[in-house]
Amino acid sequence: MANLKEIRNRISSISSTMQITSAMKMVSAAKLKKAQDAITAMRPYADKLTELLQSLSATLDADSGSVYAAEKEVNNVLLVVITSNRGLCGAFNSNIIKQTNSLIDTTYTGKKVDVLAIGKKANDAFEKKDVVIANKSEVFDELTFDNVAEIAQLLMDKFVDGSYDKIELVYNKFKNAATQIIMTEQFLPIVAETSEAEVNLDYVFEPSKVEIVEALIPKSLKTQLYKAIRDSFAAEHGARMTAMHKATDNATELRDALKLTYNKARQAAITNEILEIVGGAEALNN
Repeated sequence: MANLKEIRNRISSISSTMQITSAMKMVSAAKLKKAQDAITAMRPYADKLTELLQSLSATLDADSGSVYAAEKEVNNVLLVVITSNRGLCGAFNSNIIKQTNSLIDTTYTGKKVDVLAIGKKANDAFEKKDVVIANKSEVFDELTFDNVAEIAQLLMDKFVDGSYDKIELVYNKFKNAATQIIMTEQFLPIVAETSEAEVNLDYVFEPSKVEIVEALIPKSLKTQLYKAIRDSFAAEHGARMTAMHKATDNATELRDALKLTYNKARQAAITNEILEIVGGAEALNN
């Protein structure tokens, strides 16, 4: 009977876990809808603004180019690593951490590489390596353009003052609830569009082309970072919803298997008791 009690306790524990994972799945599904709508709405604007800026930058003379487009010898690199503040979202965070480690150990081997963490999981992973220069995890508490713009301005200032020669974003791009694409995206310096079809377009600029580019660059960079964080935010909820869905399914299968084991053990115990009673009755009759 002790065995039956142990199985009952396991069934009860798994049922409680199922309730938690099912509730987390529903919460993530509700948050995903808002996050997905937000990134879907802003992505065309952000992509078009970046495309326009790259096309204009490509037509400028070298002397009139922006300080944000200055190509430098890459010795100091800053990786902006975007993860989540919480776990229970499958391989969402570990994939970004692996990609960042790969960049540090292979792509930028021999270079000085620092990390600006956006998300507690990134900060926890790289704080031990003493490469984190700042932790901006609090941005997820109130994810607004103004709060992200402050981080983007910090990155621009560090590039202009020569602290870093190259800045890249590492994050999960949202594709759908079940799929996230690992992105390594150059933030600074700005990469000019090289397509001749775009560069040779005949436009009349008012005010001057240089003034337009200088006005657009800060806005474009802030929008680019905001889009990346929004992408990661939507991807996080998609990954968590999928992970909790799988966890609920696995718990259901395990609970059903334990119920079957419990019923078999209970049936065997009842059969043994019947056999003992019959055997006792037979002994009395004899």
